[in-house]
Amino acid sequence: MTGLITWRDTATRRAIVDFVARVEAREIPASERVAVFDNDGTLWTEKPVQIQMQFVFALWAKMAAADPGLASRQPFKAVVDKDFGWLSAAVDKHYEGDDTDMRTLMAAVVEASAGQEVEAYTQEAKAFLDTGTHPSLGLPFARCVFAPMVELLRYLEAHGFTTYIASGGDRDFMRPAGDELYGIPRERVIGSSLGLSYSGGAVRYAPEMGFFDDGPEKPVRVWSRIGRKPLLVGGNSNGDVPMFEFARDDALRLLVHHDDAEREFAYDTGAETALTIAADRGWTTVSMRDDWAAVFPDGTS
Repeated sequence: MTGLITWRDTATRRAIVDFVARVEAREIPASERVAVFDNDGTLWTEKPVQIQMQFVFALWAKMAAADPGLASRQPFKAVVDKDFGWLSAAVDKHYEGDDTDMRTLMAAVVEASAGQEVEAYTQEAKAFLDTGTHPSLGLPFARCVFAPMVELLRYLEAHGFTTYIASGGDRDFMRPAGDELYGIPRERVIGSSLGLSYSGGAVRYAPEMGFFDDGPEKPVRVWSRIGRKPLLVGGNSNGDVPMFEFARDDALRLLVHHDDAEREFAYDTGAETALTIAADRGWTTVSMRDDWAAVFPDGTS
């Protein structure tokens, strides 16, 4: 038994099992068995808009209700108008190399959280994840994780790997999910962050962006937090390519391809470059449609 129950018996599953067997046969030390995964679109669903952004939308809606003048400028306007297309397109444009709307979006993220205590923010994020429902899938957020990927985390850990999350998502938002949904403790969650400051016995968010953990920033953050190149990496988008390139020469690289419109979503937008490079360099592409017997946990296909 490998524990990869929701993985179909395909070449992809065999590639994972064979890779782990080689790691053990070579007696690679546990300290070097580092596995790093992106989050949005890799460990849980990211369409029609990322789960974290739905949390931020609620904050922006409150701000716009308190200050109606905000409703005339983006991204507050998109939230008030329920124009999720604009918000989703901002992310897609980022992966195409155009950060015009992303800068607008990130500035509003800073505006929404500046001055808040980090622990209060994390508690709000946990409450949102505990009670929220995905707008398209109709599933509680806790069931929007990909069952095969959670199984993969446990399988790797059973074979001596230490698992990490390295995502463009906000670190403090992801930490409750890491703890409760993935079994990855918060100290092994790497992500974007606002600036931080300390005063009056509390750490608070500063009115500025600390760093955006995507693209070439990912290898920087992985190295700064772990001090090792990954032996296994998982991702799903163009923004994960630098992390894949940074991995060890003998690493297994898993690129999740969203090609299952029936059970989740089918799209290549934001992953076109990654898919091309994966094919050219022999990286392992994971087909949600072909490789996974189930997508979501508890028997939800």
